Amino acid sequence: MKLISIVTPCYNEETNVREIYSQVKQVFEKLPDYSYEHIFIDNASVDKTVELLKEIAAADKNIKIIVNSRNFGHIRSPFYGLLQAQGDAATIIAADLQEPPSLIADFIKKWEQGYKIVIAVKNNSDESKIMFAFRNLYYNMVKKLADVELIRNYAGFGMYDKKVIDILRKIDDPYPYVRGIISEIGFEKAIVEFIQPKRKKGLTKNNFFTLYDLAMLGITNHSKIPLRIATMIGFLVAAVSIVIALVYFVYKIIFWESFTVGVAPLVIGLFFFSAVQLFFIGILGEYIGAIHTQVLKRPLVIEKERVNFTSGK
Repeated sequence: MKLISIVTPCYNEETNVREIYSQVKQVFEKLPDYSYEHIFIDNASVDKTVELLKEIAAADKNIKIIVNSRNFGHIRSPFYGLLQAQGDAATIIAADLQEPPSLIADFIKKWEQGYKIVIAVKNNSDESKIMFAFRNLYYNMVKKLADVELIRNYAGFGMYDKKVIDILRKIDDPYPYVRGIISEIGFEKAIVEFIQPKRKKGLTKNNFFTLYDLAMLGITNHSKIPLRIATMIGFLVAAVSIVIALVYFVYKIIFWESFTVGVAPLVIGLFFFSAVQLFFIGILGEYIGAIHTQVLKRPLVIEKERVNFTSGK
């Protein structure tokens, strides 16, 4: 009997953990040829999430829990949880039920057809239309900038063969961008489309800063084009500045008495060049920050405790 690992990252999801547990269990009740483990990795929740998970795990040994010593963020914790999977294939699924557990059966079908990677792609969403439009705009931009073909509207939800998980274990990245790494691996992928439902319970843990973090990670990890654009624009602005300066110089010599440069061009030029410099210093800072994170080589997470794992696994 093949073992399927389900990994669910969570943080303050007391209103959803029982429901995600029940829905996953119902999926496997209809798949008698497969056994499963459901790994919840909790990012040091401050509500009753861990308490509820321990109640569930006490009654069902298929449920395993990892509790982090603190909140290690939305990038590192899910990736670490995926690395703990012991199944023949693993699925990572959010606790907020915006990634339907019912798709697991579709993933398994595709996986059994020989695909090492099965990914779920949102072809539409019941969330804010404005937010979905911004996401599409971002994916279009990143797709043009990235060195590899990043997949639009794919957030990591999918199924990965044990061979893929073994590759992920060998990747020494303290701040991994899963969406990009899956594209880097390069196996043929099966795509399962779905419509993302609205979050029914609780509040989203994503905010402007977490979304910005993901967006910049997608760019800095997989493209050098912004740095090259900065260099090219620097040359272009310098060339334009020299031409304008020469034109002003010649015009002043010809019309010495009547032509006055004035303060306005100086002020406008100062603000323009300052804005360009600050923008590209920010871009450069993002790359330096990414390098700094890599150099520190800090662990993905530090565990506080485990429940229902055996032999340290």
